[in-house]
Amino acid sequence: MAKVMIFKRFERFWHWSQALLIFSLLLTGFEIHGSYQLFGFADATQLHTIAAWALIVLWLFAIFWHITTGEWRQYIPTRDGLWAVAHYYLIGTFTGASHPYRKTSKAKHNPLQRLAYLFFKLMISPVIWVSGLLYLFYSQWPEALSSVLSLQAVATVHTIAAFAMMVFIIGHVYMTTLGASLFSHIKPMVTGYDTVDEPSKKP
Repeated sequence: MAKVMIFKRFERFWHWSQALLIFSLLLTGFEIHGSYQLFGFADATQLHTIAAWALIVLWLFAIFWHITTGEWRQYIPTRDGLWAVAHYYLIGTFTGASHPYRKTSKAKHNPLQRLAYLFFKLMISPVIWVSGLLYLFYSQWPEALSSVLSLQAVATVHTIAAFAMMVFIIGHVYMTTLGASLFSHIKPMVTGYDTVDEPSKKP
């Protein structure tokens, strides 16, 4: 076992910036829906739009970073060890069992994490992105589009995707508490370093 750099500087910046923007979007989004009053409808709408554009820009940079660094390979799904990890989260974590997956710098996500993150990146995020842009530019829809798609339908899809994102975040935060200590899974995303199953590199 060795303590090595797992999460690079941009990866940590991207992770925490994304978290801040998503929380901002959820907070203002629920106010726009009338769930409560915090900023006021006009300000909430403006803040929601600004945060949405910032998140889109961040996602574009993240996509470019993943492609150019080869980190996209970290999300390739695999069935190897999937059921063992699922069994651990469902039963093992409550019986004191050790985690069956051994993290390395080249495979830092376990099989269940890979599926969850891939679903977030390829399903939830694109639906949020497309439905949000369609809603934002509703007044500029071409007649061919407005004749087959209603604003209400777009709003409904956007809201469903937002709830899916919220469920993902709740599950993600819960999973971070299942380490050896309350913050053992969070610390590597702050410092970048984690203890992994590989020999340390000699200077």
